[in-house]
Amino acid sequence: MTRVGLLGYGIAGRVFHAPLISSTEGMDLVAIVTANPERQAQARTAHPDAKIVTADELFELDLDLIVVATPNRTHVEYAKRAIAKGVAVVVDKPFAPTSAEAEELVAAAQAARVPLTVFQNRRWDSDLLTVRKIVDRLGEVRRFESRYERWVPEIWDNWREFGAPEEAGGLLYDLGAHLVDQALQLFGPVSTVYAELDRRRPGAQVDDDVFVALTHKNGVRSHLWANAHAANTGPRFRLLGSEGAFEISGLDEQEDALDAGRRPTDPDWGREDRTGRLGILGETTEVAVEPGAYQHFYTELQAGRIPVDPAGAVHALRVIEAAFLSARENKVVAL
Repeated sequence: MTRVGLLGYGIAGRVFHAPLISSTEGMDLVAIVTANPERQAQARTAHPDAKIVTADELFELDLDLIVVATPNRTHVEYAKRAIAKGVAVVVDKPFAPTSAEAEELVAAAQAARVPLTVFQNRRWDSDLLTVRKIVDRLGEVRRFESRYERWVPEIWDNWREFGAPEEAGGLLYDLGAHLVDQALQLFGPVSTVYAELDRRRPGAQVDDDVFVALTHKNGVRSHLWANAHAANTGPRFRLLGSEGAFEISGLDEQEDALDAGRRPTDPDWGREDRTGRLGILGETTEVAVEPGAYQHFYTELQAGRIPVDPAGAVHALRVIEAAFLSARENKVVAL
């Protein structure tokens, strides 16, 4: 059995990591770190065999894998401690507040020969898997549009809304980490970045309205949106190619399913009624979405494979940093 310790039991730890770890054959969630009494009670109910410990106590345990699902400002600190202990480590996105710190983690893990990966679960979203399946039918893809839009009109008391740079708060770090990663997965490295970042809600300390335009080295242009005040949302994905187009709306349903207590061991896990629209030479057909598969991240890890290369996360952070620079100086930034 792979003995796993989980740092953090907020949304990331409670909804994603703990259920997925517990559902992975061969993995044993033995310890959870959370100082919040309410979350401690939730963890004891959901995972009665796991000890509730402090961070220092967790690093004294005999573990095979440490998962860092804490606020962004602590990612680097805890990942370094895991690497120094010689224990494989998963870091939630964003990998680090800066690309320089992310590079340090990669170098430290390589020097210590410790497995290191980044939790980019949305590579296994149902709609992204569907895009991967049909993208070759579009011919030469010329534009990729991707959106994560939500209706959160009130600012909530959470580190994601805090403005200090070390918090790595705001939508560009939060949802943008997924948007950029998915674009890179589909169309490869980026040569230029242009961005517009705004704070629309009264009292906002961080960006809550994001637009990023990427030019990939292969010529594809990706247009990415994220905002927290969309009372009506646009298409999740829209792709325009030389021979066709594809569009799909809505969001992958795995997060809601996990939050509701469902697990990847369910026989119909990841299946949705959602469809996309594939237009080829003026003829439109409905395309059923592929089943979502977040469980693949930990299944791959348990099998001894690195599900997400941390070097890709470093490049994604460089893109995010270029977007901040572009918005600040109102210019296109070359990478």
